[in-house]
Amino acid sequence: MSKIKSRLLLIAISISVSIIISVFISLLINDVNIIDFFKILFFCFFIIYLLGNIYTRFFLYTKLKEISEDFLPEKDISQTITTSMEELAIELKDYDSKRKNEFSEMKKQESFRREFIGNLAHEIKTPLFTSQSYILTLLDGALKDETVNKKYLKTASKAIERLNLIVKDLDLITKIESGESNLNKESFDVIDLIENVFEMLDFRAKKKNIEFILDKENELLTDVNADKEKIEQVLTNLIENSVKYGKENGTTEIVVQNLNENKIIVRVTDNGVGFEKENYTRIFERFFRVDKSGNRSSGGSGLGLSIVKHIIDAHDEKIYVESELGVGSEFSFTLEKNTPNKNE
Repeated sequence: MSKIKSRLLLIAISISVSIIISVFISLLINDVNIIDFFKILFFCFFIIYLLGNIYTRFFLYTKLKEISEDFLPEKDISQTITTSMEELAIELKDYDSKRKNEFSEMKKQESFRREFIGNLAHEIKTPLFTSQSYILTLLDGALKDETVNKKYLKTASKAIERLNLIVKDLDLITKIESGESNLNKESFDVIDLIENVFEMLDFRAKKKNIEFILDKENELLTDVNADKEKIEQVLTNLIENSVKYGKENGTTEIVVQNLNENKIIVRVTDNGVGFEKENYTRIFERFFRVDKSGNRSSGGSGLGLSIVKHIIDAHDEKIYVESELGVGSEFSFTLEKNTPNKNE
């Protein structure tokens, strides 16, 4: 359609200019009849139309070539010169839009990189300085003071332990991302795994009098096909998180439900502090904390939810989050059923 419009425009211009020239020639030559006038008009139209085409194809060739090479390197120049200016403008707009999106994404990545490095430095600096200060105090003479030396050593040891945890978790994420950490899928009962994790974290829950609740749909087969060790870590991180940010005398409930013929969904729900919806997209980022106060008293590496996301992604499964500030949070993830048909 745009080619037809361009062609019609050229014809209209050619006719208009031809009429003007024909009239001018007729005025110069006194004895011109109607037949001669139309002959002159046709001749002028032919020449002007031909020159117009030549100008469009060849004189604009250089400019179009420059545009094509600068902005549309993948486009064949022989196609470019036969393309209307309108079509070329659309292509250039599309190209510009793509480059703007790429630039915007690069800015986001750069912002994320700077924030990650800043957070990493902060997370490492805190336990490093803590252990250093206590060790220096001990070297300055506190080592001989039996009332504080063990206390200082234990505090320094905890700080180093946290530093080691950060390095260990970062290493795990890197291995998962690079594909070095392979999945060892096997069949296991996810209910048994949840009960084991509950038992392991029961002591922490009792400190805040948080009750663990496990529920599943009736007659639901809970055998899944996944990496048992990594799914255990997913459950541990999510339940630990719910206890850490849970309220005194609260609950952490896990519900296992049927999602479809091939999947189940595991929901981990608490009635803790919760967080605002604007943090949904960032909650799985490394070192991202909803609490902006910088308080690290709750411990952990700050990588727990990021590890959860990486493990679930490695299984080609989905993870979801819902939360309300002051009400609580729910993290849910899917797992592949280990149906009898898969074993045959």
